[in-house]
Amino acid sequence: MEKLTFYAVSAPEKLDRIGAYLAERLSRDVVRHRYGYVVIAMEALDQLLMACHSQSIKPFVESFLHMVAKLLESREPDLQVLGTNSFVKFANIEEDTPSYHRRYDFFVSQFSAMCHSTHEDTDTRNRIRVAGIKGLQGVVRKTVNDELQAIIWEPQHMDKLIPSMLFNMQDGEEPDRCDGEENPAVLAENCFRELLGRAAYGNMNNAVRPVLVLFLDELLKLGVKICGGSRPVCVVQAQHSHHVIQQVLNHLDTNNKSTPRVRAGIVQVLLETVAIAAKGSVGESDAISFESENNPPNLWLGPTVLEVFNTLLKHLRMSVDFELGESSRRNSACSVSSGRGKESEERIVQNAIIQTIGFFGGNLPDYQRAEVMMFIMGKVPVYGTPCHTLDTVTSGFKSKSMSTALPPSFLDPLFSISLMEDSELRQLVLEILHNIIDRHDNRAKLRGIRIIPNVAALKIKREKISKQDIAFMKKHGQQLYRHIYLGCKEEDNNHKNFELLFTTLAIVTIELANEEVVIDLIRLSIALQEMCLINEENMPMFIRCGIMASVAAYLNFLSQMIANPPFCQHVSKVIEMRSVEALFLLPEHIFKDKCPLPESLDKEDKHLYFQTAEIAECLAGPGYNAERLSVPYIPQVTDEDRLTRRKSFVDTISLQVDIMPNSLPDKQSQLAEEITFATLKKAIDTTGLEEQEREKRRQLMEKFQKAPFEEIAAHCESKANMLHDRLAQIFELTIRPPPSPSGVVSISAGHTQHPSVPVYEMKFPDLCVY
Repeated sequence: MEKLTFYAVSAPEKLDRIGAYLAERLSRDVVRHRYGYVVIAMEALDQLLMACHSQSIKPFVESFLHMVAKLLESREPDLQVLGTNSFVKFANIEEDTPSYHRRYDFFVSQFSAMCHSTHEDTDTRNRIRVAGIKGLQGVVRKTVNDELQAIIWEPQHMDKLIPSMLFNMQDGEEPDRCDGEENPAVLAENCFRELLGRAAYGNMNNAVRPVLVLFLDELLKLGVKICGGSRPVCVVQAQHSHHVIQQVLNHLDTNNKSTPRVRAGIVQVLLETVAIAAKGSVGESDAISFESENNPPNLWLGPTVLEVFNTLLKHLRMSVDFELGESSRRNSACSVSSGRGKESEERIVQNAIIQTIGFFGGNLPDYQRAEVMMFIMGKVPVYGTPCHTLDTVTSGFKSKSMSTALPPSFLDPLFSISLMEDSELRQLVLEILHNIIDRHDNRAKLRGIRIIPNVAALKIKREKISKQDIAFMKKHGQQLYRHIYLGCKEEDNNHKNFELLFTTLAIVTIELANEEVVIDLIRLSIALQEMCLINEENMPMFIRCGIMASVAAYLNFLSQMIANPPFCQHVSKVIEMRSVEALFLLPEHIFKDKCPLPESLDKEDKHLYFQTAEIAECLAGPGYNAERLSVPYIPQVTDEDRLTRRKSFVDTISLQVDIMPNSLPDKQSQLAEEITFATLKKAIDTTGLEEQEREKRRQLMEKFQKAPFEEIAAHCESKANMLHDRLAQIFELTIRPPPSPSGVVSISAGHTQHPSVPVYEMKFPDLCVY
């Protein structure tokens, strides 16, 4: 061997003939099963390959690879391992010049097949699999740095490389029997890490796609269990994390009609990917790292954040549609249990998507999180779905300025949802507001609506209100008060609704209240109390008592927060009287089960209610404009209420329909005015009209003198809107309605209608035809 090596080094032009001779001998010995000579020939080839590094080695390499291929094609495990070891030695040699014609397609296929060996003997099977993994690792090392061998990253090769490694990573039968490089699972993981660590930007898609395909296959077999899910994801370079996320989203789109558990598993993979990406450091130009006071360092952000949320929201809406469709089919079908199972599975998908959106949104900077919140509100019109999603996104959201966190484009639709008839939706809206407004995490200390004896013991954290927040309250404060006022009188309110409303008032006091806002909040509380006492809307007694109890709990909190002893004394006196005579007006009692309710609330029992005059006297002095307390708070009705709680056309407009004129009696009927108690009282009580007019004029003057400008503007705007609505209603009544298909002649408001025509002859506007 020494003589042969010396001869080959001295005459490198002879290497081609030497390699051809050894290849011929090895092929003949393999066929004749003379394995001893095969080993000698391969050792000779290996030593020649390691000793010679000249330009003439290129033809010799071709003979060498041909002999390695012969050994790999053999069914003898020893020969396969021998050929693999020789190839690994060759892969570690750095060649001076690239090879233009050399291809490794056969070796990728053969080594991948060895990785899936099913030999009966466990030790032999592990030896073959380890050899296959080492061979693939050698192919990667030999080709990944060679620009002429970029073909290795093509899909047909990645579809063999990646599944072979993942198969061994999750199919380690007895890992304790072999350690280190002799363990297929450990070796496959190291090889997989090396492969993805060497992947360039343009090759990442082809490397990730087979991983997702394998995950889908495993999900189909194992349900929501993700075998090896975190292991292959965490080896991706941080600067390529957004690439992986995009591939997972594409995979989710491809399997949008799969079973709920499969979709939930893919979303779970996406969640783990986002979690890993958020921890990694970012250094490329296509991803940005944000590090600020309110955000932890090394946050991952891809180039199209809204695209990620768009895809997730699209699948969330699809899941909701699937659930609604299953519910309708379940109602019409006989089998109930299967429908319930399907519905619960769709809920799993929805919860997984919402959790992913929340985690993703939690790693965004404040300005971008606000954009995402507005994007969610406008993208998912399914009732309840945006609120559940926003609740997760806004969790932990801390913005220095409320105008940034609650822009009008986000605040208006959020408040619109707060007027829905579903109590759970209103609860979610309040929780979203708490997430955004509560910047010092005081909600836990305020949990549970109650009369707090010592607010100072709660150790409330607060800062001096900023000029930006003062401007925010001047602009949007009346809107906030109005929605709290309207939300309190909903007939389906329960204990949690009142608790969240109390918490909202308390958080606004802590975070956004200056002297002017304190006065507005007191006016709002007194207005809620008066609404319950007058009860013009015939609210249930539980709602009235719940509002009164909530007002008591809040004024007790407010009086201690502003540290005004006379105010605290007045509130404590009223609460003490209620504890003796009216326990149903205290939160500790009214929200208990089977609390006895009174038949009525007597307004004359003034000692049980908070008095505006006494509160104004307590707040008289520098700091507070107590005169504004004499102006009662009146929420203005806007178009938002009419659009949110839209009634049917039949409920809004009533029509008088009589029989045909030929069936009327000779004496024409006269329309009589409806006589009610109000009309009789009005007819009798005519003495104090002038005094009432003067009092009304005085209150109007006082309101325009002392009320805030925002409230006056809202009042004038509501009047203008009301006038517009009245004019529109008049115009609608003046236009002759379409003929009725009922077949009778009708009389409406004294005007005879034209005879009816058949429905098929009627001409409807295009918007009315379905």
